[in-house]
Amino acid sequence: MDPPRAPGPHGSGPPSGDGPLLPGERDDYARLREREALHHRRLRYAATSVLLIFAFVLSPLAVVATWVNSQVSDTDRYVQTVAPLAKEPAVQNAVTDRLTTRVVDNVDVKGITDALGDALAKADTPPAVVDKSHLLAGPLKNALTTAVHDAVDKVITSDQVAQLWDQANRRAHAAVVKTLTGEGNSAVEAKGDAVVLDIGTVVDQVKQKLVDEGYGKAADIPDVDKTITLFRTDKLDDAQDAMRLLNLVGVWLPVTVVVLAALAVWTAPAHRVTLMTAAIGVGVMMIVLLVGLAVARRLYLDSVPPTALPPDAAASVYDTFVRFLRNATGTVLVTAVITALAGYLYGPGRGARFTRSVTTRATGATGRAMARSGLRTGATGHWLETHRRWTTGIVIAAAALALFLWNYPTAAVVALTLGIAVLVLAILAILGAASTVTGAERNQQSRRQGPE
Repeated sequence: MDPPRAPGPHGSGPPSGDGPLLPGERDDYARLREREALHHRRLRYAATSVLLIFAFVLSPLAVVATWVNSQVSDTDRYVQTVAPLAKEPAVQNAVTDRLTTRVVDNVDVKGITDALGDALAKADTPPAVVDKSHLLAGPLKNALTTAVHDAVDKVITSDQVAQLWDQANRRAHAAVVKTLTGEGNSAVEAKGDAVVLDIGTVVDQVKQKLVDEGYGKAADIPDVDKTITLFRTDKLDDAQDAMRLLNLVGVWLPVTVVVLAALAVWTAPAHRVTLMTAAIGVGVMMIVLLVGLAVARRLYLDSVPPTALPPDAAASVYDTFVRFLRNATGTVLVTAVITALAGYLYGPGRGARFTRSVTTRATGATGRAMARSGLRTGATGHWLETHRRWTTGIVIAAAALALFLWNYPTAAVVALTLGIAVLVLAILAILGAASTVTGAERNQQSRRQGPE
C-alpha cells in the first residue's frame, strides 16, 4: 500500500509529489490558476485605467502648455502669431478711427471759426455773415475728420507699417525672453509691477507721415500712447521662475502623455483595443478643448467694451492669437482619429477583414504581374514577404517619430505623413509579392508560350 501523498503548497505550480494529481487536486489546482489569472488581469486593467485617465486629463493641458511655451519662448513663432493683426481690416479700422479721433481732438475748430469771425469783422463784412461764421465749425470738423481719416488709413494700411509692426514685435519679444531668462534688455522695461512695450517707432512714423501730409497738429498726439502693458507681475524673479517652469512643462508634458498612453497599451491585456481607447479618449478631449476655446471666445468678446475695441476687431484679435492653438488641437484630433482607425483595421471586424483582403489581393496581383514580366525581387522580396510584420511596424514607427519630431505639425502634415506611410507599405507588399511566381502561374505561362 502506497504511503499517503504530502499536500503541495498553494501556489502557481503543481503540488509536490512524485505521483500524478488526484482528480480533486487537479480541480483545486485549476481553480487556483484561474483565480490567480483573474486577479492578475484585474490588476492589469486597473493599471491601464489609471494610466489612460491621466493621459486623457493631461492631453489638453499638454497642447495648451506647448502652445503657450512656443508663444513665450519662440520669437519667430510669436511674430507669426501677431503679424496678421497689422493687415487685419477690422484692426486697421479700429486703429485708424482712434488715431483720427486723437488728431481731430487736438485741433481747436472753435478757435479757428472764432478767428475767422474776427477776421471778417475787421474786413467790414456784413454783421449777418460775421454772426453766422460759427456755423462753419461742424462742416469744418467733418471735413477735417474725413481728410485725417483718409491720411491715417493710407498709412496704417501700408506695407511699411506692417513691416514696422513685425520688427517692433520681434525686438520686443526677444527682449522679453532675455529679460525673463535673466538677461536684461532696454527694449522692454519693467515699470513697477508691469512689463511694458515701447511702440514709439510706429507712433512716430504715423505722426511724421501726418505732419508731412500737412496736419501739424498730429505732432501733439500724447506720448502716453507709445507704451503697451504686456503683462503684470509682482516680482520679476517670480516671472523668471515661471518661465523656467513653462519651458519644462511645455517640452515634457506632451512626452509624458505619450509615455502614459504607451504604458497603458503595453500593460493592458488587449493591446489593440486599448490603443483604440486611448486614441478615442484623446480625440474626445481635443473636441472638449475646441469647445472650451469657443466658449472662451464668447466670454472674451462679452468682456471687451465696444468703446475700448469694436466687436469685429476684438474677434480678430482673439482669433489671431489662438489660431495656432486651434491648429495644434486639430492636428492632435486628426492623429487620434487616424490611430483609432488603424487599430480597427488591424482587428477582426468584418469591415477590417474586407479592407485587408482587398488590399492584399491588389498588392499581391500587382507583385505577381511584375514577377511574370521578369521583374522578380528574389531573396530581397522573399525577406520582405516573410518579415512583413517587422517592416510594417518599422514604417509605422518611423511615421510616428517624424510627426513627434516635426516642428509645429499641422493636419496637412499628418495627412501627408499618412499618405507616405501607406504608399511605402503598399510598395513593400508589392515587392514581397514579386519575389517569385506560383507554380500554377508558371504552368499557365508555359502553356501560353508553347513548346520550344
